[in-house]
Amino acid sequence: MPPTTFMPTTVEELRDAVAGSATSHPRLLVTAAGTAATTGGRPDPADAIVDTSALSGVLNWTPADMTVSVRAGTPLADVQAELGEHGQHVAFDAARVRRGATVGGLLASGDGGPLRQLYGTLRDLVIGVTVVLGDGTVAKAGGHVIKNVAGYDLAKLFHGSLGTLGVVAEVVLRLHPLPRTTATVALPADAAAAARLGVELIASGTEPAALEWTSGTGLLVRIEGTPDGVHERVDAVLATNTGALVLAGADEEAAWTAVAAVADPHSEGATVLRAGTLPSDGPGFLAALGAAADAAGVTLTSGSSVGVGVHTVALAGGHHEPVLAAAHAAAGSSVSVLRSDGLAPDTPLWGPPPPAVALMRAVKARFDPADRFGAGRLSSWLAPLHEGVPA
Repeated sequence: MPPTTFMPTTVEELRDAVAGSATSHPRLLVTAAGTAATTGGRPDPADAIVDTSALSGVLNWTPADMTVSVRAGTPLADVQAELGEHGQHVAFDAARVRRGATVGGLLASGDGGPLRQLYGTLRDLVIGVTVVLGDGTVAKAGGHVIKNVAGYDLAKLFHGSLGTLGVVAEVVLRLHPLPRTTATVALPADAAAAARLGVELIASGTEPAALEWTSGTGLLVRIEGTPDGVHERVDAVLATNTGALVLAGADEEAAWTAVAAVADPHSEGATVLRAGTLPSDGPGFLAALGAAADAAGVTLTSGSSVGVGVHTVALAGGHHEPVLAAAHAAAGSSVSVLRSDGLAPDTPLWGPPPPAVALMRAVKARFDPADRFGAGRLSSWLAPLHEGVPA
């Protein structure tokens, strides 16, 4: 028998569903579009599903304020389409957005895209949040003021929490103007050369909006701004490498599609890993994974946001477990599994616990003492809580 599914359309309905199911359905799994269903591992069976896809729509948006509040189940692509009519956008471009990923799901998964180089992730763009906790408490923090310092920053706490603390119900986002002009410059480079070029471009003052390297495209540099400013900075980038080329039209679209395909491949049975290192350590990390992939008969496609040291690898064919082990050995607790289709169900997905694991357990115990949320995600790091051992 499939688990009970709650589909609230308002914060009040969500509150009542969570509070009213504490005894009959104690273990809850939160979902919406399902684009990150296996991020952080396949969830354990739950007593009930909380589907927030009907909790959608823009709540409050005044273009002059450069902020927008939305219900968590709203696909970000829908928000972007509405904002774009007034020359604004959420400066965020994770690959899953094109598949209908929702604002709440993107916040909970801690995902990011190429624009993290200039704008950061949703952690940097969320200025207010409303959440529902396991006992039905509705908690709010922040608001429509960009430099709001009142109260505890719940938005940053829930960013990347994988649904283990509660249900995100509403989100307030900071907006940016759509750039008047954009340009992409492709520079032929391996991982080591891309890392060096990234440092040089950032230091040169070109202010790239994105610095993305993949094993198939080389280094892609996205420049945004006014027409004159973009033209001047593109010339500066071209001067750094005799093989540099300005991409346009179908070539530009194909290059950025290739970047997105590393994080969100279409092939079945794929595994996708993401890790963070110092930008200078990125080439060594990717080399270690490449060696492990060769030994295991795995086809590895890799990519890096070279300016911030975030690396993504997609695995196909062969046995993926040795590559995951190599990632844990090289990058420790920064490694996360975005997609686990190619891994055996009993594979330990999380590496050694981070130094702050005791704090993680204490936060989980404070916000979700009954352990209602998460369905086992992060279980190896939160194990003492799950086993009834004081955090």
